[in-house]
Amino acid sequence: MSFESIGDRYAPDIREAVRDLCAQFPAEYHRKVDEHRGYPDDFVDALTKAGWMAALIPEVYGGSGLGLTEATVIMEEINRSGGNSGAMHGQMYNMNTLIRHGSEEQRLKYLPKIATGELRLQSMGVTEPTTGTDTTKIKTTAVRKGDHYVINGQKVWISRVLHSDLMILLARTTPLDQVKKKSEGMSIFLVDIKQATGNGMTVQPIPNMVNHETNELFFDNLEIPVENLIGEEGQGFKYILTGLNAERVLIAAECIGDSYWFIDKVTNYTKERIVFGRPIGQNQGVQFPIAETYIETEAANLMRFEACRLYDDGLPCGAQANMAKLLAAKASWEAANACIQFHGGFGFAAEYDVERKFRETRLYQVAPISTNLILSYVAEHVLGLPRSF
Repeated sequence: MSFESIGDRYAPDIREAVRDLCAQFPAEYHRKVDEHRGYPDDFVDALTKAGWMAALIPEVYGGSGLGLTEATVIMEEINRSGGNSGAMHGQMYNMNTLIRHGSEEQRLKYLPKIATGELRLQSMGVTEPTTGTDTTKIKTTAVRKGDHYVINGQKVWISRVLHSDLMILLARTTPLDQVKKKSEGMSIFLVDIKQATGNGMTVQPIPNMVNHETNELFFDNLEIPVENLIGEEGQGFKYILTGLNAERVLIAAECIGDSYWFIDKVTNYTKERIVFGRPIGQNQGVQFPIAETYIETEAANLMRFEACRLYDDGLPCGAQANMAKLLAAKASWEAANACIQFHGGFGFAAEYDVERKFRETRLYQVAPISTNLILSYVAEHVLGLPRSF
């Protein structure tokens, strides 16, 4: 990198090790995967063998026992190297649901195999076509019948299903009109994807502008063993929130990695690109947008590490996690725009990788939570303004 960031002081040994591993997978590798709409199996396997995908798994279960701070450094470096953490970040934030709320029997059964890579827990089924972020209105149901639950319903935008062995699934076990609070009555299940596919679960891939394997799922009397219920029945929404806060912070780190990639790319290019006898980076009209995105990225980085600190200390971090995600997504998108603008036509050429990263980072204005919903959250829960919906 041609510059240092505030975050370089955090977990420097981990950062350097991940950076060295990522260097073994150059731009050509990620470009080819994107071109063929493939999955970076070799890259994910290398990260797994090195122990980075088991960062959040406690050592007693074969993991590294690291905190969210270190996990975000791993995700940041993947994106900062030119890769795309969207292929594997699900395992990071899904892990906490199982670690924090799973039974000891479940942890012993699954975590060691996830740590070694024998199993992948990359997928989470929450979003539905008619509910989106209004999670309490989900219509997928789970009805207990003897020693199993019967699942019926539909999910959409469920990523990495085709490259995962296990999925965290949220379903309503008590009808909405029968609960005191709308956040009650939902439960989390661990689904064996291979076993479920064709036996009550249908997977339908959704082609999209980013090489981010995502799908629509249909459940028709899918049977799940009772022992696959995570935690207490009816408390699933509360459990899922712990994973969602981690998800927002991890996504923030990925956006920060993207932003630094764009800034480094465009800074180097504008130093070398000569027009009218001088480097275009000498012009303030070029300098100022790049400098501004760097400033915004550094600010987002500070909020990201504050959210990590609170999360790792077991303290409430909803506001910080949401603000970090918004700031980082905004910074990466502005950096992407500056990068493609100052590359001119070359920014649209696949061989420069700018257009690929441009598409990838655009996603985070929308997912996993839109910027408008973050603003609504801060307005209501931080500023005390009336709920707007």
